[in-house]
Amino acid sequence: MRIDGKPEGLRQSMAWLHTWSGLLLGWLLYAVFFTGTLSFFRDEIDDWMRPELHRSVSNAETAQLGLAAMQKIAPDATTWTLALPGARQTAIEASWRAPGAAAGRAGTQRATLDAGTGEQIEHRETRGGSFLYRFHFELYAMPRIWGRWIVGIATMLMFVAIITGVITHKKIFTDFFTFRPRKGQRSWLDAHNATAVLALPFHILITFSGLLLLMNMLMPWGIQAAYNGDTSTYFAEMRGNRQTGSAGPQDSNGRKPKELLGSASLTAIAPLMAQARQQWPHHGVGSITVNAPGTPQAMIELREGGGTSLINRGASATLRFDGTSGAPRRTPDAQAVSWPRATSNVFTSLHLGRFADPAMRWLLFLSGVVGTLMAATGMVLWVVKRLPERRKLGYTPRGHRLVEVLNIGSIAGLSVATAAYFWCNRLIPAELAGRGDWEIRGFFAVWLLCLLHPLLRTSRAAWREQMAMAAILFALLPVLNPLTGGASLVQSMAHAQWSIAGFDLMMLALAAIHGTVVWWLMRPQPAARANTANGPRQKKTGVAAAASMAVEQTV
Repeated sequence: MRIDGKPEGLRQSMAWLHTWSGLLLGWLLYAVFFTGTLSFFRDEIDDWMRPELHRSVSNAETAQLGLAAMQKIAPDATTWTLALPGARQTAIEASWRAPGAAAGRAGTQRATLDAGTGEQIEHRETRGGSFLYRFHFELYAMPRIWGRWIVGIATMLMFVAIITGVITHKKIFTDFFTFRPRKGQRSWLDAHNATAVLALPFHILITFSGLLLLMNMLMPWGIQAAYNGDTSTYFAEMRGNRQTGSAGPQDSNGRKPKELLGSASLTAIAPLMAQARQQWPHHGVGSITVNAPGTPQAMIELREGGGTSLINRGASATLRFDGTSGAPRRTPDAQAVSWPRATSNVFTSLHLGRFADPAMRWLLFLSGVVGTLMAATGMVLWVVKRLPERRKLGYTPRGHRLVEVLNIGSIAGLSVATAAYFWCNRLIPAELAGRGDWEIRGFFAVWLLCLLHPLLRTSRAAWREQMAMAAILFALLPVLNPLTGGASLVQSMAHAQWSIAGFDLMMLALAAIHGTVVWWLMRPQPAARANTANGPRQKKTGVAAAASMAVEQTV
């Protein structure tokens, strides 16, 4: 490309690529970033959206109560697994496999148990945080493979936009400490730079690791060549699955029938839990697995409640005990991981955030919020940069108006739709068949209305109204919770139910962010002032001022 008859330089080429790669898929990338940020609290969202679980409060007898319940619910099962309550879960999530059950998830049965009584809890049907988590890399209203391809291509373009953005702005790091309010395009560029640089390592990490998670789909040729097209063997080896031989009569899943093994009582779990807590004082026990329960060959496996290594994708340490005597059993040594796999595991573990303690999870969440602000300011900046052209023409071109409408509906509208999704969870009758799908339909219906709303209002009014609606809906969710059968913020904090309290606090944080934007938009616009060559240069430091500019429209 050439400008004024001269070859275009690298920085100009990168500016063009940065602008259009960021705009063409900017709305999709914003949705992916926004829902992905909320997915750091996926487990907390799951708990909050099932208020029937809020009465579950764990105590010292929780593990024994869970095992006693399994002896009643599934006495003939070949395997029991109990995911115990913790900082991100209030109830016991139990699963088991019956003799002759199909392999994989299809043969696994599940139940939710009260941590204080061991009784089974019947909760409402909901997709919970899984919907937002799945949406951010699979979208929804299309086949999964198509959604993953679209998100994968968008992620590539986002990675391009980040790299070209750094190249384009040669003073991006020095400009980070400068914010010039009420300067039109200059203010927007300052806001975009500040939010981009503040969490630049996070942006690069989350984008690159997202590509690694989709690598097997985006670039499958190496696997197909190395395994002669047998990808199932590759994935089995990657997960560490190994074929093991066994002797004697077996069922269809390779397990010996109980009538051939005999029966035996399970040892008390409390002493084993005490040993595990001594070894894992920080995380404690996260789950209990009992193989061949009720037989002399029973074995109990305790798994630590937190990951011990990013190299193994956050795999937890384990302890094994004889199921009848409680004697320690040898735990198999962890398999060695090749350095390419270890490198990939480190990046993808950081992307998923499964290793994170509460403080680190909040840091990831706030970094994600800054990332959404970066995307939002970039899309709005595209409109602001073209305001002089619109004034010169005397009218708004249809393409510019379309971008304005999509900006409002995609940014503010997604916030309103997300808040509406949580409200639908409490307002839709709990006994309604297929209510999980109705929650999702409510999400998309509200989002569609938010996309249509800017067509009927000026852009500034539409920004203000949708942001105000989002702030109100988010702020009232902690109030709605106890009114619809859940635990209040005071109760959840008193009972150390941090998954429920964490959700309420996250909603209040989102309400504060949207409320700040509304406050900024409601400020009276200053009269236009002519810029003088010798006038003082207005500067304001700090990222907070930049963030408050994230959706202010200047038309």
